[in-house]
Amino acid sequence: MPAFLYFVNALGLLLGSAGLVATLLPLLRQTAWWIRVFDFPRLQIVAGLLLGLLLLLPAGALALAHAPAVLLALGAAVLYQAARIWPYTPWHRRQVRDSQRPPNDPNHLSLLVTNVLMYNRDASRCLGVIREQRPDVVLAVETDEWWLSQLQRLTPDYPYTCHAPLPNTYGMLVFSRLPLVSKEIQFILDPGVPSFHGRVRLPSGVEANLHFLHPKPPAPQESKTSTRRDAELLLVGRAIQAHDGPTIVAGDLNDVAWSRTSELFRRLARLLDPRVGRGLLPTFHADYKLLRWPLDHVFHSAHFRLQDLKRLPHIGSDHYPIYIRLSYEPQGWQAQEAGLEAMNAADRLEARLKIREAIEEKVA
Repeated sequence: MPAFLYFVNALGLLLGSAGLVATLLPLLRQTAWWIRVFDFPRLQIVAGLLLGLLLLLPAGALALAHAPAVLLALGAAVLYQAARIWPYTPWHRRQVRDSQRPPNDPNHLSLLVTNVLMYNRDASRCLGVIREQRPDVVLAVETDEWWLSQLQRLTPDYPYTCHAPLPNTYGMLVFSRLPLVSKEIQFILDPGVPSFHGRVRLPSGVEANLHFLHPKPPAPQESKTSTRRDAELLLVGRAIQAHDGPTIVAGDLNDVAWSRTSELFRRLARLLDPRVGRGLLPTFHADYKLLRWPLDHVFHSAHFRLQDLKRLPHIGSDHYPIYIRLSYEPQGWQAQEAGLEAMNAADRLEARLKIREAIEEKVA
């Protein structure tokens, strides 16, 4: 083989091997950050695997001692990664049905979720997006006292509030046009990581449960494992199991919708993902097109149908805001929920073990 083809072959092997490792490591179900980080870039891993295949095929890969096995392994990895991403493409069947009700229906609820990036000091762009969209509820995370002072300009239009500003990038601010019938800030597993739990009353009088979260990501500078992030999601999911009313969970979950923990959480809480069948809507990283995945989410119970879902313009943060408008339509909610995969004994055991591990880690 010519020297150039040897180089192309070697590059293809390098890319393919890296893609295989990135595909296989998450299957270990370990919580170490350097394993869980590979849950996020599935699109990028697919791109690396495909590029590896393209480089190997014309470079005479069959000259390698185990070329057929290598190509088969790369092809299998591509198919596996594609299967994980497939539900979040427009070609998949939608999990949440579209609403046909008029925009002024009193059973509608709109929510804007934004990670403002605490060190971002351009509040005008964030305020501009909020005022343009006019959501019923605003959730802003990574908010410190400076951000509270800036976003308090919303108070005349959003008189119902609940705030926990913090200087550690985990502050949380909630503004609502609609009455917050109950509201509480909880620190579920970490004294520096707040979450919001309450109920909002729609104009029709219907009350919906709200859970807003922003757990720490598995990263060396944040948390060396995903244990507490996973357990916080599952503890909230277990709490949601205790009631069957309309429910919304939103926030920067520092997890992607296709991760095992995220799927386990949704099965536990019986929640739907409006992204399924509509597209990824990646919200992070706002500044790097080739390194994006969906970190900011809104999940909801089957009592709601979807009126609108969109990613909003750049506000100077490393996250894009996301906007959703839901319609409370309880008729036929069982049909929507029927599409969810049911919890099994293995799921329940895994959830209990994850929660127990996080509690033991907290006590220690």
